[in-house]
Amino acid sequence: MKRQNKSPKGILASMLLVLAVGSCIFFLWTSGPVRLVEDFYEYESGAEFGKSWDLLSSEMKLRFPNRGDYVQNRAHVFMSHMEVETFQYDVGRSKKVKNWSLAKDGKVHKTAYMIPVTQVFDSRFGVFTIEQNCYVVKEKGEWRLLWDYRFE
Repeated sequence: MKRQNKSPKGILASMLLVLAVGSCIFFLWTSGPVRLVEDFYEYESGAEFGKSWDLLSSEMKLRFPNRGDYVQNRAHVFMSHMEVETFQYDVGRSKKVKNWSLAKDGKVHKTAYMIPVTQVFDSRFGVFTIEQNCYVVKEKGEWRLLWDYRFE
């Protein structure tokens, strides 16, 4: 029986292939939360608050149970009250967070992704910025958005 020598080039190529595939899987997995946040704020900046409400988690929908009220309140506060037609936003890098909960007494999520968002409004009150961390979790196989309410 002949013994086969594995060449260093073959081993290196195999390792690079495994690394590339692993990186792709990791990127696809973590890009879902970022994409969700980008979609949410794209809807919000275009005053499509009903579509953004659809991306909220069931826990958030307990806080905003009526889609119409959410739409009306968001439009009133961000568009009417401040007299802006749209706003600019920047979505930051995601960071994996373990054992996160929306509120002190809320459901604990084994894994969440914290994604900072910066909104810039040019309003009748001048230009101002809101910075907020969004959290994204899997809910029934879908990514869903939450905000932090642990100040209560």
